[in-house]
Amino acid sequence: MAGARPARRTPRPLFRIGRRGVPGGVPDALRIPLLRSHRIAVIGLDGGAGKTTVALALGAVLARERADRVVAVDAGPDSGALGRRVRRQSGATVRDLVVALPRLRTYMDIRAFTSQTPDGLEVVAHDPDPTAPPTFGERDYRQVVDLLSGQYPIVLTDTGTGMPHDTLRAVLELADQLVVAATPGVAGMSGAGLLFDRLTALGHEEKARQAVTVLSGVRSSSGRPVRSDEAVAHVRQRSRAVVTVPYDPHLARGGEVDPAWMRGRTRAAYYELAALVAQNFPRG
Repeated sequence: MAGARPARRTPRPLFRIGRRGVPGGVPDALRIPLLRSHRIAVIGLDGGAGKTTVALALGAVLARERADRVVAVDAGPDSGALGRRVRRQSGATVRDLVVALPRLRTYMDIRAFTSQTPDGLEVVAHDPDPTAPPTFGERDYRQVVDLLSGQYPIVLTDTGTGMPHDTLRAVLELADQLVVAATPGVAGMSGAGLLFDRLTALGHEEKARQAVTVLSGVRSSSGRPVRSDEAVAHVRQRSRAVVTVPYDPHLARGGEVDPAWMRGRTRAAYYELAALVAQNFPRG
């Protein structure tokens, strides 16, 4: 990993006054050490699949439980969803980061362009101007990820809908691991199937097989969670593992993501996801 290795932080205890812990405790896999930067891309074919929520929740768990810096970058061309889901400490965006790339050398240089959540996850926001031409393309993405990989052991990418093919190609090429976000309904399963077909067609069949699929819970018209048994069976044939995240009002509000305020089953699901991701960390 290029650059000086970041100082290690002590994992934050989850048990706070007025908040709940993780049922069953923290999986040992979450503490697997990293010897080089690991890049994770959260992808999904359609909007509404929960990509941003998954990226924020996964990043929050990894940042809380590991002694590593963790950063999430918004690579969506038209959403800016990450920046709207955190308390902004910086008005800078990924476009500003691209402009400043030639003069950025250290972690503190980069920190001026990020906002940090209470769990320690840092976010590089994207507030695209719909009236302006695209300014964050493939070359920019490659440069940003290269810079972040030199200072952050874990780099997450939140992809957006309508991403140009060249930028998506860069995301898939640079990712060490994929997390596929989907919903358990018919449309969600159809989209997930098309996404896995597309990954194979683009030459990423092995990354697809090693991916973890996250089925985010939704409510039926009766207000009850939709059963996902068939959906799990469907995507289990295409990916390494499947994690089902039940409906949670904390996440449904679309605001900040804090595992400590999730329901127990939801929090346990995201810890399971983080442990599955950590199992694919390089061992040497």
